[in-house]
Amino acid sequence: MNDLPQQLANGLLLGGLYGLIAVGYTMVYGIVQLINFAHGEIFMIGGFGALTAWLWLPESTNLLVALPLMLIFAVVCSVLVGIGAERFAYRPLRGGPRLAPLITAIGLSIALQQAIWAFYPDGTKSRSFPQFHGESLDFGAFTIGRGDLFLFIAAPLSMIALGFFVAKTRTGRAMQATSQDPDTAKLMGINTDRIIVTAFAIGSAFAAVAAIAHGLKYGEVNFKMGFIAGLKAFTAAVLGGIGNIYGAMIGGVVLGLAEAMATAYIQDIPGMSQLGGGSWKDVWAFVLLILVLLLRPQGLLGERVADRA
Repeated sequence: MNDLPQQLANGLLLGGLYGLIAVGYTMVYGIVQLINFAHGEIFMIGGFGALTAWLWLPESTNLLVALPLMLIFAVVCSVLVGIGAERFAYRPLRGGPRLAPLITAIGLSIALQQAIWAFYPDGTKSRSFPQFHGESLDFGAFTIGRGDLFLFIAAPLSMIALGFFVAKTRTGRAMQATSQDPDTAKLMGINTDRIIVTAFAIGSAFAAVAAIAHGLKYGEVNFKMGFIAGLKAFTAAVLGGIGNIYGAMIGGVVLGLAEAMATAYIQDIPGMSQLGGGSWKDVWAFVLLILVLLLRPQGLLGERVADRA
């Protein structure tokens, strides 16, 4: 257990990544009760948007200087795809059967994957993402990579900004009203269509930030990276309470910690040596999802899912 602080740091960073993606799921569900299963691909689009911006810059460009431009381009790409998905894929189905937008989301997810696969040469291969060079940052009991520093800063700042936006701005209060009762909100003069588009845009922007953090952390992006990341972020949203933006980040942190701890220590339990290590890390995330759905389906901070379904 000597490396426990290091595993806690790894879990917190991983949880921050999941939480940033999970915000998109929980905001959209909180307002229109839609599980946007294409959100993982919006996250992937942000990663390739940032990579495209980097490739357009001169080779001598410093990554620290390029990072703001990469972030802007990633956010623009993800937000445009998210808004387009809402306008052309989900809005026409808003009053239809609940199964229709779910199937549409799955189809859109596959279409976005194939679009990136076709657009980039050798689309089946992972593309190298720029990295910060240098040794890891030593904080005494634990170390973090230089690429993780972006996530370490961006995740809490993004959540603080979102919390302020939702609580203090007029649009944020309109989002809360639309989430509670869209029909009454419309009668009170709130443009619910605009509010829904705003929710998609904010969720997509958070996914773009997460995509850059993913690229800086792992050093690569690929057209399939949104699938598992999206499922884990959905798990985090359910764990925290689907529809609760603070629950999304808390769920992400809990999931990240559980995954890091299980990967590091479960093989030390007698009789479970075959169930540890990195090859099982995805399994434990979904085991946690099953347990949450069985024991507390409303999540840690959320309302009862059955009441909203």
